[in-house]
Formats: sequence, C-alpha cells, structure tokens
Amino acid sequence: MSAWLPIIFFPAVLLGGCSLPAPSKTTSTSLNTQEGQATRLGQVLAPQVTAHPGKSGIQSLADPHDAFAARVLLARAAERALDVQYYIWHGDITGTLLLEELHAAANRGVRVRLLLDDNGTAGLDVELAALALHPLIEVRLFNPFSVRDPKWLGYITHFSRANRRMHNKSFTADSQASIIGGRNIGDEYFGATEGILFADLDVLAVGTVVGDVSTDFDRYWASHSSYPVEQIVPAVSAESLGELSRTAALIERDDAAAKYVEAVTRSDFIRQLMAGSLELDWANTSMVSDDPAKGLGKAGEEGMLTHQLGSILGEPQKQVALVSPYFVPTAAGVEAFTALVERGIKVRILTNSLDATDVAAVHAGYAKRRKALLKAGIELYEMRRLSLRNGGHESAGPFGSSGSSLHAKTFAVDGERMFVGSFNFDPRSANLNTELGFVIDSPKLSQSIHHAFDNIIPDNSYTVRLDDNDQLYWIEHVGDKEVRYDQEPNTSFLKRIGVFLLSILPIEWLL
Repeated sequence: MSAWLPIIFFPAVLLGGCSLPAPSKTTSTSLNTQEGQATRLGQVLAPQVTAHPGKSGIQSLADPHDAFAARVLLARAAERALDVQYYIWHGDITGTLLLEELHAAANRGVRVRLLLDDNGTAGLDVELAALALHPLIEVRLFNPFSVRDPKWLGYITHFSRANRRMHNKSFTADSQASIIGGRNIGDEYFGATEGILFADLDVLAVGTVVGDVSTDFDRYWASHSSYPVEQIVPAVSAESLGELSRTAALIERDDAAAKYVEAVTRSDFIRQLMAGSLELDWANTSMVSDDPAKGLGKAGEEGMLTHQLGSILGEPQKQVALVSPYFVPTAAGVEAFTALVERGIKVRILTNSLDATDVAAVHAGYAKRRKALLKAGIELYEMRRLSLRNGGHESAGPFGSSGSSLHAKTFAVDGERMFVGSFNFDPRSANLNTELGFVIDSPKLSQSIHHAFDNIIPDNSYTVRLDDNDQLYWIEHVGDKEVRYDQEPNTSFLKRIGVFLLSILPIEWLL
C-alpha cells in the first residue's frame, strides 16, 4: 500500500496548493453626488431629476439591438467613470466591441472599473489582462479560479466557493445612468447568432436609484471575493492592448456585425437622453441586492435579496404574473404559491419548455413540481423554441423579440409594481449566487406584464394542463387552431427520460 501513496496523494497536494492568495488591491469608490452631477450627463438630467424628487426615471429595453446600442452609447456619453458588472462576458462580436468601447472611454480619460464573475470569462484572459494595463482601467474577477485551464478543476478543489457565483448585471455611467436586468454580454443576448437566442429584458434607470447601484457596485468591488485580474491570470505584453483595438476594428467591418453597427447608428437613445426628451416612467424604485459576502457563504438573512424582496413587495392582493427562465419552485415554493391561490389571488407563470431551455437539469427541477402547481390552480405557460428561419423574433411583448429561449427575469404584482433583474426563481439564485434587481412601483410597466399574459404569451408558448386522469398535456395555438401534445412538445424520448432521471436525484439545492 505504501508504494501507492505518492501516486494517490501527489495530485491532491498539487491541486490543493492552487489556492487563492489574499487579494491585493487599491481602494476606489464611485463618483460622489457633486462629481456625478457636474458631468454633462448629470447636468442634462438635473431638471428631470429635480422635478421628480425621490423617484427614478425608467425605460424598458426589450429589443436586443436597442439594448446593445444603449450600452455602447452610454459608454460613449461617459465623461468621468464607467462601472460595469457582469456574470458572463463572451469574446464574440458584441463582447469584443463592448470591451473596445471601455478601452476607448479610458483613452478619453474615463475611469473604468470592470468586475466579472470568473466563471463567465472563458477565453478572455489575454484581453482582460491587456485592458488592466491601461492606467485608467481596473479589472477584477469575482470568486476566481486559480487553475485557468481547465477551470472546472476549481469545482473539485474548492467546491464550496466555486459553486457560488456573482450573477449581478449592471452598466453605470458617471453614477447618473444605469442599465440592469437579465442580459449578460454576448451575441445570444443581443439578438444575432445562429445558436440560441434569448428573449430578455433590461431597464435603463436615471435618478435616485442609480446612486444605490453605484454604492452596491462599490461594496462588490471591495469585497473579499473580488481579485485584481493581474493576480489571477498570466501577464501579457503591452502590444496586447493594441491587438484588442485591431480585432474590434476588423469585427466592426465584418458583415456579421452589421446589425450591431446599424443599431448604434440609428439609435436615438443618447440624443434624446441628452436633450431631456427621452420618455421615462418616473416611479418609486428600490434596488434589491445580495450582500457580496454571500459569495463566501457568509451573508446574513437581512443581506439576502429574497428577504429584501419580501419586505418591499408586501402581500399581493389580486394577481401575480411571474416570468423566470430557470424556474425551480421547490416544495416550499409550491406551498407559497398555493397559499396565494387559496386567498383568491390569480397566479400565472411563464418559464422555458424542455425544447427551449438551455439547462435541462433545471427543467427537471421544475417538471417534478408541475402537477402540484396545476392542481393548486396556478396557470403554467412554457415558452416555445422559435427558430430564426421559422417565426423567430415575433413579438414577445415586454420581454423583447422571441428567441429560441426565454431569459427575462421579471414579475408583476397587482398591476401596480414589478421586479426586473438577474434573479431566477430557483434555489441557486436564492441561496448560492448573488443577484441584483429593481422593484418598480409603476402601474404602466406592471400592467404590461399582465397584458402579455392576457394577449401575447399564449401565442408564443405552450399552455400546460392536467386531464381527468391526472396526466399532463400541452396546448399550442397555431392560428385559430389548438394543437394538443400528450408528451413534452418537440422533444425526443431520450431527452424526456434524461430529465426524469435528473428529477429524482437529490440535486434540487444546486439548481
């Protein structure tokens, strides 16, 4: 036995030695009120903000091309600071173009702070290290992996930490305007790719709540889970920063980028914003966010987004309309939704169908609860997978153009208030990942969600029902006809069996 000990323990010692050092970083904070208001963006917004004390101006960004253009133009409008926080940033067309916008802003004298969850930065080590060479750009990674390739080794050596990710998404200019919502940075989130396209939702905010977003960014930036990229990834040469600009210039001239370039060119977003003519819904808006200590499993109950949501929303009185791409209600969630229905409250839920979802394991966590939800009187809708060649991009109402998969995370209560952000109704969002969102007291926005369930969602999804024999079936509306499916629509037997097997495994807490 002793002869085998070195062989058995050497890999464990090697991997165990790949722990993270203590983060070594400088201190910085977002612009203070006076600094932010002194910027051009602050000055043009001041009359509207003053006219709506304590409120925030909100504009929905449902169209994917508009959502991309809004980020580009907001970066170009910044004069002093850009604070950018994302779960996923791809090195594709939109990801590269937006990295270059941050680089260009820094070249104009704008301080850029970029905070990314390290689980979503695959293939970007060189680009992020190159950006960090710029004197006005800092890049930090949340819960980073000490082993860069393959990263998945971190889930073996440091599972309890690696399993906790920063799912927050925000893009803030001069502490005066911020975009938050469901979109990460990548082509599938901005509506032009041959693979999965996501129907998603962001909002632009100005006014009071932006200060809260900036303060929240500061605490994530300074958290113990946040590491300077230069501490984690190998050093690169100074030429790498110039290479990023050259790559972005080539991409911009490519036909594949034409839709994005055109979106930026035609967008009237910044002209209207800077002219004070952008139509905004001024409403009381509260930011909810997890304590970044959740990334290390050290957040208290009051620092959890779920606790804040409950305190702000109060008790529904009439109806709840919920949209969640990864919906895993658990037994406790079924009980809570059932209690609402028993009080006479109408509950409607939209999530992805098995055919549309990009995470089959999560669908398994939802599928095991479907019958209980339907028996309780809850209405269930499952988004259909819509191909680009066959009906993609038809309207999905407030959730943007329909792609092949739902990604928006929102819900409306009583036609009076709504939530939009990064939070999925699943155990992972509630207990493991950090999340961010807004609760907006806007009848206009809230009623648009209810309206979608009344008039739009049934035509873009399957209605799930139970027959007299307690068996599930699905209804699809095709023109004036109803098509019935007695199995998960447009899925193979093997896929359905795989989901069933996943549903009986004790993994619900991971989903």
